[in-house]
Amino acid sequence: MSTTSADNVTVATLEIPDGVLHYEVRGQGPLVALVAAPMDAGAFAPLADLLAADHTVLTTDPRGIGRSRLHDPERDSTPQLRADDVLRLLAHLDAGPAAVLGSSGGAVTVLALAQAHPEGVHTVIAHEPPLIDLVDDRDELRAREDDMIATYRAGDRLGAGRKFLASANIELPEEAVQAMFGGEPDPQAVADERFQYLHMLSGTTRFQPNVAALRAGPTRVVVGIGEQSTGQLCDRTSRALATALGVAPTMFPGGHIGFVEDPAAFAARLREVLAQG
Repeated sequence: MSTTSADNVTVATLEIPDGVLHYEVRGQGPLVALVAAPMDAGAFAPLADLLAADHTVLTTDPRGIGRSRLHDPERDSTPQLRADDVLRLLAHLDAGPAAVLGSSGGAVTVLALAQAHPEGVHTVIAHEPPLIDLVDDRDELRAREDDMIATYRAGDRLGAGRKFLASANIELPEEAVQAMFGGEPDPQAVADERFQYLHMLSGTTRFQPNVAALRAGPTRVVVGIGEQSTGQLCDRTSRALATALGVAPTMFPGGHIGFVEDPAAFAARLREVLAQG
């Protein structure tokens, strides 16, 4: 393990059996972990800074992404493996059980964590998990995802990006699409994108949560949805999950990445949700 500290943020690594995890810790108080996939720890930094006023906040790069390196970079990243990683980090910090917020693929990670390791988490907030097998058009969505990955494999990252947005029912201006998927990204972004398409995406979207275990378990499970996500795929999948769990969805400010769009509003809402537990 290596550790450095700057600006009240402890930046460290933790060795795991098949690689090394990058993680960051801020603040003091009850432990809250912020987990994404494929986004790295940097996406949560503004939110983490705000929460650190009264919480110990853990953020991490998911395995195979950014600074979290695998000995075998071609190994698939499953929600179960990522859940094990989060549990290792929580145990390493020895400050749990924790509250955990997962976003997008990270929301699937924290559901896997709650059903496999409920002793490590007292509250799990799954914010917009893209669980396509929970909706009626799952077969079409699987086919579109397979086509998207094939397009990426063929070297058309812009075409794959357009298909991703279409499948997710996310509309963006053309300049935003070009900024996201056009041009020449830096080498780390290229590596992360490749890992996401080839080793993370399908295993995440096709994860099937054990609804009975989640309903019966001791962990409080909250299903979060962005107020501006109406009509998008993750709005549908999240509502389907909430229905299966027998809970009402919990609304958060913004859209799919509301914590990036308005960290202050998202932090205020997250505090409210945590206080209800």
